[in-house]
Amino acid sequence: MTEGTGSKPDRDAAREIEELRRLLEYHSYRYYVLDAPEIPDSEYDRYFRRLTELEAAYPHLLTPDSPTQRVGGRPAEGFAKSTHLSPLYSLGNVFSVAELQSFHSRIVNMLDIETIEYVVELKIDGLAMNLTYDQGALTRGATRGDGVIGEDVTGNIRTIRSIPLALRQADFPLPDVLEVRGEVFMPRAAFNRLNREREQKGEALFANPRNAAAGSLRQLDPRITAGRTLDFFVHGIGRHDGLTLESYNQGMDVLRQLGFKINPYCRLCRNIQEVIDYCDSWAGKRAELPYDIDGLVIKVNSLDMQAGLGFTAKDPRWAIAFKFAAEQAVTVVEDILIRVGRTGVLTPTALLQPVRLAGSTVSRATLHNADYIAEKDIRIGDTVIIHKAGEIIPEVVSVVASQRTGREKSFEMPKTCPECESPVARLESEAAYKCTNPHCPALLREKLIHFASRDAMDIEGLGPAVINSLADAGLVKDVADFYRLQAPDIARLERLGEKSAQNLLAAIEASKFQGLSRLLFALGIRHVGSKAAAILARHFRTADRLAVAESEELTALDEIGPKIADSILHYFAQPENLELISNLQNLGVDTTETQAAPVAKQILAGKTFVLTGTLPTMTREEAASVIEKLGGKVSASVSKKTDFVLAGEQAGSKLDKARELGVTVIDEGQFLELTAAAE
Repeated sequence: MTEGTGSKPDRDAAREIEELRRLLEYHSYRYYVLDAPEIPDSEYDRYFRRLTELEAAYPHLLTPDSPTQRVGGRPAEGFAKSTHLSPLYSLGNVFSVAELQSFHSRIVNMLDIETIEYVVELKIDGLAMNLTYDQGALTRGATRGDGVIGEDVTGNIRTIRSIPLALRQADFPLPDVLEVRGEVFMPRAAFNRLNREREQKGEALFANPRNAAAGSLRQLDPRITAGRTLDFFVHGIGRHDGLTLESYNQGMDVLRQLGFKINPYCRLCRNIQEVIDYCDSWAGKRAELPYDIDGLVIKVNSLDMQAGLGFTAKDPRWAIAFKFAAEQAVTVVEDILIRVGRTGVLTPTALLQPVRLAGSTVSRATLHNADYIAEKDIRIGDTVIIHKAGEIIPEVVSVVASQRTGREKSFEMPKTCPECESPVARLESEAAYKCTNPHCPALLREKLIHFASRDAMDIEGLGPAVINSLADAGLVKDVADFYRLQAPDIARLERLGEKSAQNLLAAIEASKFQGLSRLLFALGIRHVGSKAAAILARHFRTADRLAVAESEELTALDEIGPKIADSILHYFAQPENLELISNLQNLGVDTTETQAAPVAKQILAGKTFVLTGTLPTMTREEAASVIEKLGGKVSASVSKKTDFVLAGEQAGSKLDKARELGVTVIDEGQFLELTAAAE
């Protein structure tokens, strides 16, 4: 329903659209850049829906910089090349204070000036990005590439909420053309959440947040990128027509006014000693950040001095990266074990001589797949260097070949499954090997464990050890057998008695009423994670209805793509799966979704928590889940914005920082009292 451009409805719509865009950009800036929201999400969503309706009714008023245009573009067929207006240089590295002093001495000698002001920033471990703004509007986002030509990923960049689609008005004229340099990264919490989701779908895990950010930015479908939590910190200006700047620090102030997110730990240092002191201060603090850094970047502050120093063939002479030494340890590969997952994939793991690394004792390290072992030539008996990938997962970095004695043994993936001795096949176009036996005991065990897990049917007391005992005794051969168990059979198992048997049966009985959403996830259908399961359950309402769904109906649902649809069709085409669901129904398991899951009271909305130490009865991940479910936010570091620090035994520096800042510290008991009101 469009009117002539000069009509009153048009003018009224244009005014309302302009005001809604202003409100949405303002509140988006408060939320994603300043981390200081002023309105609840529901109010933001109401503005967004109204703007979408108006733009649909008046399509000639739709503009590329509208907040509604962040997500939803068609998948690209490939990434075009993009030439930067000014080159993006890489940085040279130093690894010690002595090398940092040498960097400073070279600058002093070249400029013949004793005292140099520097800016020191955290070196975010992400992906370098160049943004171009024409007349205040974002027109291009490109990767660094070779420094001169990168890949145009504008559609994906537009999905990142901390990147403005249009520059904010400031107390100076907007530049005609502006290139902004920065780092796209994935916070650790988002990385861990993404890997959990991928594991649930049987997909390969990302090795670290940087790889996850890079993989997310290179998706041809921007809607996939939008589903990943990416963020952006600015760290430089390229071409800047119409702007007059004297220092790097001034440039950061200008970018802040224009709406960009500046890292709060950017520090102006008056001399090299302040630089060294600031670098030293970060040696043990980086783990407290909610994102990864791998060092600090030191830049001469004066732009005139930068121009005088110039560039080498690939690096600026006025900047250097001070890299942290990655914590590593040396140990020996005593054996290589194979674990069979619930999808049948064989994963090799190095059994190591125990060694202390990054605060914990490590006795195992992932070897990923056969290609990884071959590439690094890892042999049983090798002396190896290990580190923690993404600060979490122990991983073999390299082999110390000079320590070889000749007694080391090369490793080959087994030709048969170590659990059932069935043939093993390598998946086409993949590095993974898989057991070909659909009835492999390892697959059964992993499926049983998954079915009972917290995010699936949540059967308390039915952990891996109990499930192994039940399977070894022949009491469970598929998940339906859980609901056939009898107390005397359970009580006869080792470390279980009559009371434990009764408690376990009560938990199994309670799980019958979890509903279709949890059941679909619990069944372990390939590519169907908890989110997809909830979408399917809400739409189809019953397992019987889903079982006869056509591909077109499945793919018509938001976030259900062809891969998930094909997996669902394949699952329900198998007679044994239909029989399993029928058995579950006959045993009293609810296979319907009659109502939406109750939403917990958001009693912690607007509250920020930091967790530290070991809690008496729950893990920190469980506590974090409760906080987020009730509307709160979990942060990795303590600041004046922190509302509560939940502290357990062996709490570290975060507890000291909380006391120093006067932040409220609570224990698990107080936390449970605080959250009880939501029940």
